[in-house]
Amino acid sequence: MEQLKQGTDALFILLGAVMVLAMHAGFAFLELGTVRGKNQVNALVKILVDFCVSTIVYFFVGYTVAYGVDFYAGAGTLAQNNGYALVKFFFLLTFAAAIPAIISGGIAERAKFGPQLLATALIVGVFYPLCEGVMWANKFGFGDWLMRVTGGTFHDFAGSLVVHAFGGWVALPAVLILGARRNRYRKDGAMSAHPPSSIPFLALGSWILAVGWFGFNVMSAQTIDKISGLVAVNSLMALAGGTLVAVLMGRNDPGFAYNGPLAGLVAVCAGSDIMHPAGALVVGGIAGAIFVTMFTLTQNKWKIDDVLGVWPLHGLCGAWGGIAAGIFGQKALGGVGGVHLGTQLIGTVIVVFFALATGFAVYGLLHRVLGLRLTQEEEFDGADLSIHRIKASPEQEVSW
Repeated sequence: MEQLKQGTDALFILLGAVMVLAMHAGFAFLELGTVRGKNQVNALVKILVDFCVSTIVYFFVGYTVAYGVDFYAGAGTLAQNNGYALVKFFFLLTFAAAIPAIISGGIAERAKFGPQLLATALIVGVFYPLCEGVMWANKFGFGDWLMRVTGGTFHDFAGSLVVHAFGGWVALPAVLILGARRNRYRKDGAMSAHPPSSIPFLALGSWILAVGWFGFNVMSAQTIDKISGLVAVNSLMALAGGTLVAVLMGRNDPGFAYNGPLAGLVAVCAGSDIMHPAGALVVGGIAGAIFVTMFTLTQNKWKIDDVLGVWPLHGLCGAWGGIAAGIFGQKALGGVGGVHLGTQLIGTVIVVFFALATGFAVYGLLHRVLGLRLTQEEEFDGADLSIHRIKASPEQEVSW
């Protein structure tokens, strides 16, 4: 029976890893559909190559930084317990690789390819694992310190803060350092819309992400005996709440409609195992409102050209999710209990400030040393032709 349990656990977390791996296709198609037609190939290639760079640096460096575990042993040793240690790494890698995928959407259409890959290596190899280890594995005794200060334990079941808020707040400095796309905001105050190139692809990306998210959240239990249907239904309710509020506030705009479920899912990650489904519905609805309101403000009033709205979607909704776990996880609101609002607030602030410092340090350094932005001519031609030498839909076959 013990052998069966080990094999079942390995299969369980492997299926979760595969579902979250599939989410990276969602990131790719969400970005592809949102950017202009001349940058579609770049969106597809970036997500794939970023994932592969993340795999290498997280395997050899990042996972050890976060958990003190390395794989410098023979294959026979690694295969013990049905290779559970390896598939656990695979599962957590897919979370780590979400960070550059999130950032990619914010800096789309004007970022150089090489420097962004270097940023991915630094963030996934060093900075994200530090955040992950501190918040999830009590690295440096951080969890013990929080317990002494607030009397409560930090709770972020599936990464509203550790993954989404971290990625969104790292992306904000990158967007600010790069600056807006050419002719997005003009000196006379006019603003060019730069509409999405493909609503169907945008919608496809959102659907892939939403389906994969049930692996992201449910399989965060990591062993079969800890699986909870509550996590699944709370994710579903947050998805519905985020969608309906975004559609209502966004006046039926499809871009808001298909980012609404993602906002709800980002926010529910932290407390999906301790909230009542009605609470998850409210959390998702508030996240949908946050996204629509803040995306509109950043784009139209503050003139921050965050192409996919990754700071409102992941940064702000992720921070809200961390705080919401401390509110809606309380027994008084139908939750499981065992969570402390003060602890959640302190943990949220620490993740946000560390992510901001990471963003400014990494992208500031690369901007000074290598330059982050395509030239004006390259940006005009589009990243597809400038970097990859091909359009997404060539007009005709090459004639020799």
